[in-house]
Amino acid sequence: QVQLVESGGGLVQAGGSLRLSCAASGSIFSINVMGWYRQAPGKQRELVAVITSGGSENYADSVKGRFTISRDIAKNTVYLQMNSLKPEDTAVYYCNADIRRYSYSTAFRYWGQGTQVTVST
Repeated sequence: QVQLVESGGGLVQAGGSLRLSCAASGSIFSINVMGWYRQAPGKQRELVAVITSGGSENYADSVKGRFTISRDIAKNTVYLQMNSLKPEDTAVYYCNADIRRYSYSTAFRYWGQGTQVTVST
């Protein structure tokens, strides 16, 4: 099976930085899109950033200019560099990816288990 494993979450003071990583492993033929979502208590999961296989990036308005998504194709890994963190960035961050496991199969959306990011004042 395919697994997405996030790492890099933790506690940081406002204005600080964190770098999240998400590595996909298992039977993988190709990955076309990888992204990050987050969910704060009492709120719906929301898109943070996505990156396509061609390298194009999209960000939520709330994180533009502060967060940067990147991808290492060889490692099947996506990163989220988070700078100038604010308390409102506190959430569980989830990695996701559209992955084809085999050449003959269609892509399926996979999700990581989430990593907690807490930004203190």
